[in-house]
Amino acid sequence: MHPKILVSAGEASGDLYAALVVEELRRLWPEAEFFGCTGPRLRAAGVRTVVDAASLAVVGLLEVVAHIPRIYGEYRKLLAAARRERPDVAILTDSPDFHLRVARRLHAAGVPVIYLVAPQVWAWRKGRLAGMRRSLRRLLCIFPFEEEYFTREGLAATYIGHPLAGLVRPALSREEFFRKHGLAADRPLIVVLPGSRRGEAARHLPALRDAVERLFREEASNFVLPASVTTGVEFFRERLGGTPVRVIDGESWDAMAHADLALAASGTVTVEAALLGTPMVTFYKVTTPSWVAGKMLVRVPYYSMVNLIAGRAVVPELMQGRMTGPRLAAEARRLLTDERARAEMREGLAEVRGRLTSGGSAPHRAAAIIQEILEGQVAHVS
Repeated sequence: MHPKILVSAGEASGDLYAALVVEELRRLWPEAEFFGCTGPRLRAAGVRTVVDAASLAVVGLLEVVAHIPRIYGEYRKLLAAARRERPDVAILTDSPDFHLRVARRLHAAGVPVIYLVAPQVWAWRKGRLAGMRRSLRRLLCIFPFEEEYFTREGLAATYIGHPLAGLVRPALSREEFFRKHGLAADRPLIVVLPGSRRGEAARHLPALRDAVERLFREEASNFVLPASVTTGVEFFRERLGGTPVRVIDGESWDAMAHADLALAASGTVTVEAALLGTPMVTFYKVTTPSWVAGKMLVRVPYYSMVNLIAGRAVVPELMQGRMTGPRLAAEARRLLTDERARAEMREGLAEVRGRLTSGGSAPHRAAAIIQEILEGQVAHVS
């Protein structure tokens, strides 16, 4: 069997998760042919590029509107390739604004659609469910509470575990990391994680800067900010000059693994910190109109994925108006000085880590499900 598989990912995390699944599928079918919408990880895994994922990476409602003609052009290019090449199956990863439209057209053309990383319709935009029920052969969930939710809503959903669960680990020992970056071995390490995009990071930096300066006045500590590829080191160095924060290029898993505490923007990084067992204070701030609209649309008991997975408040959440320098510093100080609070949080994080790893290897489980669907297709055709 030499299957032809369309793979599409829009963002960096989706590119990584889809590439891990492709690598597993290559072990099952070395002769398989993969093509689609790719980032660097999918290209490295041998997926032929029809559309470059970088052309879809636009964040924010107004920004997206300005780019609609180009994004629509990429959408048409991907669908034209699907019509021409007639894939046996399609794996669409995250980026629901783009991929749910693609799924509808692929389903209409008779291509079974497997969706990796479920859209967060349990939080908002439940109107997407009807289209998902019609278009998707299988929904692969990376958070444990999602399988029950989507199954109840009439979708064929499977929890596969989180793709990062088998990956997140430090490359250096604490001693090596401290020595490499000239950190004081006898001082606590606080890792500052303002967000991987420039817009969100810029909104968070004033309060973070204030918090760092307050904490440093009380106790001399090491502060490290691992800059993401999408923001770059200079972006932060320009804005944090004259503060105790040392900006480094990447190495976020090492920084988190060896930190006594993380100040973390709500998002994937909080899941990574939980997998590493790092105590954290989470926060997030958006523009005021977005916050007002979001309060009307979003229905979730917690904002942080760590707390949603645990089903309780394991980590503090300082959202919007509550995200201030004094509050960040107070929460950080509490966790740094209260050993019992730190121990309780570590227990909660271990529980979250257990839930995220309970599915086994997520890429392996995803590949097994795709194999089953592909073999069913072949049996049906023959």
